[in-house]
Amino acid sequence: MSTAQPPGSNASSPVKSALSTKELALTGMSAAILAVISQISLPMPTGVPITIQIFGVVLISTVLGWRLGSLAALAYVLLGAVGLPIFANFQGGLKSIAGLTGGYIWSWPLMALICGIRFRTGSKTLNTFFTFFFPIIGTLVNETIGGLQWAALAENMSVVGVFTYSIAMFVPKDIILTIIAVIVGLPIRKILSRQL
Repeated sequence: MSTAQPPGSNASSPVKSALSTKELALTGMSAAILAVISQISLPMPTGVPITIQIFGVVLISTVLGWRLGSLAALAYVLLGAVGLPIFANFQGGLKSIAGLTGGYIWSWPLMALICGIRFRTGSKTLNTFFTFFFPIIGTLVNETIGGLQWAALAENMSVVGVFTYSIAMFVPKDIILTIIAVIVGLPIRKILSRQL
């Protein structure tokens, strides 16, 4: 029988409702990691830079699971929204959330939640499939939300134009980054799970 278990919890234990000191520290550190990774970007003429932020979101979700991963992403987004220059190219403030790239940013908590889902079955092959399936779905959800906001605000690009450009420039790169992040994150998650 297939079961979806919350990351960081045993099948026999209930989901924890409060964060421990270690979990709070991990959440804060993960938000800081996202802030650092966000500065690795390549500006583009379209106004939407090429970044590796997807790697960071998938990595923390793989390591921390849906609960702490989405909290870390939410903390990062809120800190940037109030004005800290932690978004790509040292940007911050509500203007970043409401701008061309805003959809990619504010949907990260949702993306992290999806990427951090662990679905366990009795089959090792299916388990491996789901380990990569949910992160890829989360990445595509982020690309869709980001693309829709970009298209809604862009003056010279249609929805078709935005998604055509995204499929060519962003999606293949982001799927590769997603797969790499999962591969890198899994052994870190195993080590970390022994400490929590």
